[in-house]
Amino acid sequence: MAEEKAGKAAGIAPAQGAPRRNQRPLSIKDIARIARVSHPTVSRALQNSPLVNAKTAEKIRKIADESGYRASAVARGLVTRRTRTIGLVVTTVADPFASEVVCGVEQTANDHGYSVFLADSHADPERERKVVRAFAERRVDGILVTSSRVGALYLPMLKEMEVPIVLVNDQHPGAFVHSVMIANFEGMRAVAEHLLGLGHRRIAYLGDQFGYQSDAERLAGYRAALEAAGLSAAPELIAHGNSKPDAAMAAMERLLAARPTAVCCYNDMTALGALRQIRARGLRVPEDFSVTGFDDLFFAEYLQPPLTTVRQPMRRMGQLAMESLLRLMEGEESVPQIRVEAELVVRASTGRVKE
Repeated sequence: MAEEKAGKAAGIAPAQGAPRRNQRPLSIKDIARIARVSHPTVSRALQNSPLVNAKTAEKIRKIADESGYRASAVARGLVTRRTRTIGLVVTTVADPFASEVVCGVEQTANDHGYSVFLADSHADPERERKVVRAFAERRVDGILVTSSRVGALYLPMLKEMEVPIVLVNDQHPGAFVHSVMIANFEGMRAVAEHLLGLGHRRIAYLGDQFGYQSDAERLAGYRAALEAAGLSAAPELIAHGNSKPDAAMAAMERLLAARPTAVCCYNDMTALGALRQIRARGLRVPEDFSVTGFDDLFFAEYLQPPLTTVRQPMRRMGQLAMESLLRLMEGEESVPQIRVEAELVVRASTGRVKE
């Protein structure tokens, strides 16, 4: 029998306490009795703790394996005060950006033995707070939030909940909140410089009124590039949508009245609406008008023409956020604000200005 084999492997005869077939499964205390160690030692060994002697840990794991022992996550949580779960809040599960971040988070979480619970905030600050509180009440070990609309306002909640939180692309940053952010300013500045290098001088900016911090940083990057070229960002060349194609179409219609030759879009979803409105006006891309995006979502390279955009390493950002959360959950130091480099990807949606 498995239990007898386990006992023999430990040098203990079955009569000294190993349960026989059809009896209840072995508990940690049973394994401790067979291995002649304390049950905390068994618990540590089964969690691969370095505090247990390697030879002893191997003996304990062999007994557990051969007896068919399976740890109870509930019981383990009661002892360790950990649930090995993470709460992840996204704006919406339909967001292509969020889905890539989720993949990065889940991969790293699973590699470290954590499960991930997912919820959406619909970009509503109050709903975001409620979801985060609900996760804390479920005793998750840590929380990740993408595109947070609460951000720095988490300070009192952090003290109250005592659950570490890491934000991805925080829209209300504060020095005390741990976050992973793309280099928004540098990314959009590179886009505007690319268009300037193609001879464009009437360059529009189509932002997101709900982008808050990321929109402010991208707009600042756009302005900096124009100012470095001796140009000013004319008010009539700046408009805002809501990151959805329909709103971008309406905003682009207003911008076209100012006769730009190119547009820097807040993100790729905004660029979709801009492209549609530009074509509705009978303009060709890039022969008559150049369009850029930001994110490099999966569809960007399949558009006609393929979209020039800024690549966010979304999956990598999810991994970095999860790694930061793991450090915080272990009581270790973690960089408060991680800035990820943005990469300009030049495709066929941008061309030289029409003479």
